[in-house]
Amino acid sequence: MATDQAILRLENLTVVYDTPAGPLYALDDVSLTLNRGGTHSIVGESGSGKSTLALAAMKAIHPQKGSVVFDGHDISPLKGKALSSFRKRMQLVFQDPYSSLNPGMKVHDIIAEPLHAHRWGSRADIDDRIHSLMNKVGLPEDAGQRLPSQFSGGQRQRIAIARALALEPELLIADEPVSALDVSVQAQIVKLLKDIQQDQGVAYLIVAHDLALVHHISHRITVMYLGKIVEEGPADLLVAKPAHPYTASLLSATPIPRRKTEKHSMVLEGEPPSAIERPSGCAFHPRCPIARPQCKKSGPPLSIEKDGRKVACHFAGEIPSPIEFVE
Repeated sequence: MATDQAILRLENLTVVYDTPAGPLYALDDVSLTLNRGGTHSIVGESGSGKSTLALAAMKAIHPQKGSVVFDGHDISPLKGKALSSFRKRMQLVFQDPYSSLNPGMKVHDIIAEPLHAHRWGSRADIDDRIHSLMNKVGLPEDAGQRLPSQFSGGQRQRIAIARALALEPELLIADEPVSALDVSVQAQIVKLLKDIQQDQGVAYLIVAHDLALVHHISHRITVMYLGKIVEEGPADLLVAKPAHPYTASLLSATPIPRRKTEKHSMVLEGEPPSAIERPSGCAFHPRCPIARPQCKKSGPPLSIEKDGRKVACHFAGEIPSPIEFVE
């Protein structure tokens, strides 16, 4: 169950890559808070910076500015053994279950890898732990002695989740954990993640592009565009009544269960602009259906609205919701 105690705080993260054409801002002064036992999802198109944010949270990449605070400790300057003690408390599930598992290793050894790396228990303890994990994620009894190639995509992602849970982390970061799976399998993996959270109280930071999918598992959702946060708020509120036109456009492009009508479709034209040559003012204004002259002149700050959400839009809330739910 989600609490009001923060397990992860990302504060003013900025990640810039040097390219021949100039600096590319993958993250531009991004901050968010994930509470213990909660689920915070990051959504946006390709190139929005959401995967970079996930990697920065794990310290897999090093931001030029900002800090990563895990359970009250600033881990930004940590390296080596000092970082390793925190790393085992935060684990990563990758997008592609086909490439994230070593094809030459048996499943037992794949799940055991982090346990051996952190010198967790005796051989018998590790065997018991692996058996318990395979049972928890719904793998067959003989899975441990088989190779990843002998499993379906959904089963492989269950193996990856079991490996990530091996050290009993308090935070699991999942980068597009179901996007490579069939729709029916996606629902099974989402249910598995919800069951695990309810049972173990693990917090999730989930990267995704499908708002409808993360809506059902998230407590809060952050919407990113071109390295910046454009909207953040409680999942139900953000989906039922988006305040930023980009959020509304993502909802218009996503089939949402229990939808009654779609009165105001907001279909975007074109691709996101270059992160190297960003437009003046609000970066979204060239594609925004409600853009006005002010949007081209100045970029809106990420401000807190009366309902508690954060929105970066000069005309936040002026758009109608594209979705009307069945009561």
